[in-house]
Amino acid sequence: MNLYQLYYFKTMAKLEHYTKASRQLSITQPSLSHAIATLEEELDTLLFEKQGRNVVLTKNGRIFLSYVETALYSLESGTKKIKELTCNLQKTIHLGFIYTLTSQFIPDLIQGFKKDKESLDTDFYLQEGTTQNECTGNLVSGLREGKFDLIFISLLPKDPLIEFIPICEQKLVVIMPYDSPLAALDKVDLSDIRNYPLIQYSGKEGLKQEINRLLTRVGVTPKICCEVEDDQAMAGLVAANIGIAIVPDNKIFHNFKIKTLPISNPIYDRTIYLGYMKNRVDTLPVQRFKHYVLSKAKKIMPST
Repeated sequence: MNLYQLYYFKTMAKLEHYTKASRQLSITQPSLSHAIATLEEELDTLLFEKQGRNVVLTKNGRIFLSYVETALYSLESGTKKIKELTCNLQKTIHLGFIYTLTSQFIPDLIQGFKKDKESLDTDFYLQEGTTQNECTGNLVSGLREGKFDLIFISLLPKDPLIEFIPICEQKLVVIMPYDSPLAALDKVDLSDIRNYPLIQYSGKEGLKQEINRLLTRVGVTPKICCEVEDDQAMAGLVAANIGIAIVPDNKIFHNFKIKTLPISNPIYDRTIYLGYMKNRVDTLPVQRFKHYVLSKAKKIMPST
């Protein structure tokens, strides 16, 4: 059984006439008859039966037709997809990234990339997620399964099929009300926050674990006063003098009446990585965006 036989069978099933079908397929009628006879012999059943000058599908022929149509549709869809990728007709870039990159990092990258005239018509599909867990937001599994072209994460999993390249450092800072005693400092030692109520993330499990590890290193058991999902809500609560918070630095904090201070102890570097499949063939837009991100990284990351 070969692909030509399946196409011949599908055409015959549609036209129910050897002469018309052979003409449409641009083959001789004897060649078509031989192909159908060979297919019937392989399946050990009749697919057509005569009805006057025409032929009609048998019961087994009708059953087989449904499978042939499904198979050919899948093949044609796959062929179309590959041609789109080869001809770079696929303009959409699918990005997955951790939550802390949503408000500044990703928008800045896209805005900078689209300043190039060749990239103006490129579209982006964006989705927040977590680096690695059992929920549907798993960025690493999404990359492996083809849901994402590229991902941006901070915690590196062990996966030999994925290339991870450091892109930038994301600093953690402490935010506090202006009238907090801490606001008089230039930098914050995390051991000095033990007596302050701490606003913590309710989600972002990876980041929460990183912050808790830092507090453990300086012997601090935090006094959690509340938990919220996002940075903006956290900044609003800090401005209302509910507590202080440890967060990745973010431009949105400038919109609130709060003080932002760097952390002096413990020393901590949170690296953001670009991840992509090593052996996957990228579309031209993805290649261009990847090149743009890597060119930016060379200017940001210190050489090793």
